[in-house]
Amino acid sequence: MNADALAHRIRNRVLLLDGATGTELQRRGMPPGVCPEMWVLEHPGVIQEIQEAYFEAGSDAVFAFTFGATRPKLREYGHVDESIPHLNERLVQLSRRIAPAGRLVAGDIASTGRLVAPFGPCPFEEAVDVFKQQVTGLEAGGADFLIIETMMDIQEARAALIAALETCDLPVMVTMTFEPAGRTLTGTPPDAAAVILENLGAFAVGCNCSTGPDEMVDVVKQMRSIAGIPIIAKPNAGLPEMRDGETAFTMDPATFSEKTNLLVEAGAGIVGGCCGTTPEHIADLAARLPSPPPAAEEPLHLCLASPQRMMSPERQGALTIIGERINPTGKKRLQSALREGNLEMVRALAAEQAASGAAILDVNVGMPGIDEAATLRSVAEMLSVATDVPLCFDSSDPRALAAALRTYPGRAMVNSISAEREKLDRVLPLAAKYGAAIIILPVSDRGVPETAAQRAAIASEVFSRAETYGYTKSDVLIDGLVMTISSSNGAARETLETVAWASRDFGTHTVLGLSNVSFGLPQRRWLNAAFLAMAVARGLSMVIANPGEPTLAAVRLAAEALAGRDPSCLKYIEGMQHLETPPAARPPATDPGQAARDAVVNGDRDGIEARVRRAREAGISPFDLVHRHLIPALQEVGARFEKKVIFLPQLLLSAEAMDRAFVLLAPELEAADASYRGRVVIATVKGDIHDIGKNIVALMLRNHGFEVIDLGKDVAAERIVDVTEARNADLIMLSALMTTTMTQMATTVQQARAHGVSVPIVVGGAVVNDRFAEEIGADGYAADAVGAVKLARELVKAPRSSA
Repeated sequence: MNADALAHRIRNRVLLLDGATGTELQRRGMPPGVCPEMWVLEHPGVIQEIQEAYFEAGSDAVFAFTFGATRPKLREYGHVDESIPHLNERLVQLSRRIAPAGRLVAGDIASTGRLVAPFGPCPFEEAVDVFKQQVTGLEAGGADFLIIETMMDIQEARAALIAALETCDLPVMVTMTFEPAGRTLTGTPPDAAAVILENLGAFAVGCNCSTGPDEMVDVVKQMRSIAGIPIIAKPNAGLPEMRDGETAFTMDPATFSEKTNLLVEAGAGIVGGCCGTTPEHIADLAARLPSPPPAAEEPLHLCLASPQRMMSPERQGALTIIGERINPTGKKRLQSALREGNLEMVRALAAEQAASGAAILDVNVGMPGIDEAATLRSVAEMLSVATDVPLCFDSSDPRALAAALRTYPGRAMVNSISAEREKLDRVLPLAAKYGAAIIILPVSDRGVPETAAQRAAIASEVFSRAETYGYTKSDVLIDGLVMTISSSNGAARETLETVAWASRDFGTHTVLGLSNVSFGLPQRRWLNAAFLAMAVARGLSMVIANPGEPTLAAVRLAAEALAGRDPSCLKYIEGMQHLETPPAARPPATDPGQAARDAVVNGDRDGIEARVRRAREAGISPFDLVHRHLIPALQEVGARFEKKVIFLPQLLLSAEAMDRAFVLLAPELEAADASYRGRVVIATVKGDIHDIGKNIVALMLRNHGFEVIDLGKDVAAERIVDVTEARNADLIMLSALMTTTMTQMATTVQQARAHGVSVPIVVGGAVVNDRFAEEIGADGYAADAVGAVKLARELVKAPRSSA
């Protein structure tokens, strides 16, 4: 089915999807621990019976049972020789054969269970290739559209979406899984996810799994407020509970449909059910769905996003500053660092500019003697974790732009697209492919136009070309083209007239590179300040400048107030109070121990080893370095993670930095020094092959002085108990991601107590909560890695032995 036909269908009525499949398969005999996809191929009638029930209940579409039909998932079950495209084709055809006329079959794509770079160890292109194999089979099997679902990592979702768009022409929907705090596992909020995925080419975006319908209302509202495409919601039937030794979802069909209709009211135009829902839930929902669906809202004018934050000029509420300092021109130290592949100075410049008020960071690494494509890609990946500020890639090299845009896990901006042939023919298609916003620079192959009228004509020409790639005025800014007034008296006037035309007549946001106007003149800050005020009065939206320049913040506030863009001057009053009593800047660390600590806090895994060596050369003992600097640093990181100041990617970088420091110090540390806190057995329970969360917890425990015995995944209760007894462990930690494997936690607790194992047992995972832990007799529940470490330190008061 093409996108236009599917869009027409959704405009007329809410599209109803199916409900849960995994739990329905288990109810019909699928045993725990088997590869679900291979079992379905061996018992095709079971999946067809389930899907026929969903069609009879009123589903417009069912998901082919291809959820885990990727090479990494199949390898977990020992299936290493399967033809991935053929397997997916066969699974889609099972659903295709029983689909009534007019009903749809979606090719289902889910997470591989691996974090994708820069958030994890899986290379981005490897992830893309994995999903391309699957998409090839889904299309061959006759899928009407693709659904990328249950994604916890925005970068893995991007990899799957790019794979789909590069492989087929089917419409692609994407749903993320959000935790109770309203972000994905890797820290992406709903509005940022919607911006990133819509602009990359998703047909629809939304959420599924993890929560019931109540908790999804705010997610849907956030996405609806920002997106111009349909919103999907596929909630669980509430939260799971233990009943007679089995996990059960307690939300009945009537309650589920009533609450899911609240999601439709919030803006969802595509709904269905996830874990715990049955054909009965879908039938009740079908009977209550409103028609027609909610009307789409107008999206915000211009939106960018980092993996952690969405930015729009409307929400910014003031003149937006694009930080200009990540640029090697005239900066010998930065040039030297980039040639050496050292990104520490780039990281510092980004942090300084963000702290000074930059809402976007302009990134330029163009200079002789480096591979600009490789360097720009590395900088983009590093900054996507090191800062939550969206990026603007400033390069004239199409190869460099392609490398950065492809791997950056956000929606970036490209600076800039002119009427020059190479920019139109090579750069514009790249920007469009990866969904970047663009700055239009009114320059042509004939040179720089002198008058505002000539610039307006060129900008209009470039925009017309951009429209052929799907761009609207919501996706572009026009650069007024600042020239120095020392060489042309009328230069500033023409720029200001260009800004006025673009903002008032053409109807787009505008941007200026501020410092060019005063080049070659003394006391430049006053010229810059006056020019900025005049530009704001003419409708300037953004300025490329040094956000740390003392006069810039004050002039920005004053200009906004004078231009009538600050009602009651409230922002001016608040901002001036802050400027009069600025926070004390933290000086760069000169103490070697503090420098090592800062490397852990900042997640500087590449710089930590040099700092540890300098600390040792300065005479700091290994014990003092670990206990006075590195462990407190990790505790600070944990506290920031709990307060949601940082998120999982930053936590992992800090943990990796700590790991590298420990490796360097290991030869000097005694095997049983005071850092030893106890021995922990950790495992993902039987039948569950997900281990991302478990691995993160294990890493954090090691960094806090625990000896960790990691038994891996799909581990039977008997083995966990045997190893705990044999190794004299002080604590057991159990993980499960699937509702179908939660019961194995209860089994493990029961067997441990039956064998006389009295050590504390802690449980965790996306489907687990503190109530469940109490029901099965566990001693605690940890919501994340930081909570797991805190709980381990509380429960293991006095380790029995470090031998």
